[in-house]
Amino acid sequence: MQLQLSTWAEVEAYLRRSTGVIIPIGSTEQHGPNGMIGTDAICPEVIARGVGEAADALVAPTVSIGMAQHHLAFPGSVTLRPSTLIALLNDVVLSLARHGFDRFYFLNGHGGNVATVTAAFSEIYAQTSMVREGANHGGIRCKLSNWYMAPGVQQLSKELFAGVEGSHATPSEVSLTFFAYPDHVKQAEMSPRVAPTGTFYDAEDYRRRFPDGRIGSDPSLATVEAGRRLYEAAVADVARDYREFLAAA
Repeated sequence: MQLQLSTWAEVEAYLRRSTGVIIPIGSTEQHGPNGMIGTDAICPEVIARGVGEAADALVAPTVSIGMAQHHLAFPGSVTLRPSTLIALLNDVVLSLARHGFDRFYFLNGHGGNVATVTAAFSEIYAQTSMVREGANHGGIRCKLSNWYMAPGVQQLSKELFAGVEGSHATPSEVSLTFFAYPDHVKQAEMSPRVAPTGTFYDAEDYRRRFPDGRIGSDPSLATVEAGRRLYEAAVADVARDYREFLAAA
């Protein structure tokens, strides 16, 4: 069930059976020669929709712009400041809490979001605690889950792309976007075939060290079929984790 495709009455009816909501969150940033700029938002979005069907969960609109300052030397990349993202997530959670939601499951597709989203949770808990007793949103719980860390996904990525998964513009995430949008499969030359690895500092330093955007990966191996298998593994793991989150005290 997607929030943006629902009426207010349907959401009201949903709240009578569940107070949980899944919020996909990602980024808008370069993903190498054949990866879509929306990769980090597309992946959690498509998985969240599958989990919504499997677990009878409401799926909120995707937060598609995240922390991507280090990609800004590549055209098309967009970033938020940490303070902006924290404020955005605070407003999203408290808006939905106003209606009765109290379990917020953030399904993340971008490692660069983790620290800021975790900080946003602290801000939310502080805001809901620093009011007079009985007046706060008692019981609000937030969880951050990274789809790419799901056990089934990790196992399958090793099976399919051992040694060339890398850490950015990976064949796993590119495969998942190809599965989601098979009419947008892209081909590109990879030179070298496996990208270098290493650290970086600011955006200009990133592009100097990794000129085509990849880090340690060979996304030329990405396929629609691999994306399908990764999707199914992710939906199964995330649906299980979401149900456990709702059931926890």
